[in-house]
Amino acid sequence: MPTRLALLISGNGSNLQAVIDAIRMRLLDAEIVIVVSNRKEAYGLQRATKAGIPTHYHPLKPYRDAGKDRAAYDTDLANLIARYQPDWIVLAGWMHILSNAFLQRFPYRVINLHPALPGQFPGVNAIERAYEAFQAGQIKKTGVMVHLVPDEEIDSGPILATRDVQIYRTDALETLEQRIHQVEHQVLIEALHRLIEG
Repeated sequence: MPTRLALLISGNGSNLQAVIDAIRMRLLDAEIVIVVSNRKEAYGLQRATKAGIPTHYHPLKPYRDAGKDRAAYDTDLANLIARYQPDWIVLAGWMHILSNAFLQRFPYRVINLHPALPGQFPGVNAIERAYEAFQAGQIKKTGVMVHLVPDEEIDSGPILATRDVQIYRTDALETLEQRIHQVEHQVLIEALHRLIEG
């Protein structure tokens, strides 16, 4: 039985595409059972539709407008995903912090991809912050990590895989971003392979 994956995205979905491709090439014994986005315009939704994967748009704004809190949003998100019975939930560029209302439904089954090394640049704009730190002479490299999400603490939790990414003096922010995204795809597939094969 292939491992059942649910992917949560907010944008372009290049990491989603890497997983779709790895499954197609039989590098992962898995199937993506649902792709959820909090943004309607996320190109990743089109990638999923093209691959024949069910998609769902789950925006936060209607909850805010109705005076509901994040726990209500996350509870409904957990209910939606639970219907697809995933083995693992993969945050592949999901730009929301999940609360315990979600995480406690899937203990130690939520995986996050973050474009920084453990303990460095948690939260948003990690690549920009690493680039600025390099310019200020504080670091020589950055990287990518995949980790489990056991609780609400941002970008921490047991590490599944990491990879260093060198920063060069000739780098513009855009070239660094491109290199990090390429490494993200490799590290995500490596981490999923490790989890699936046990």
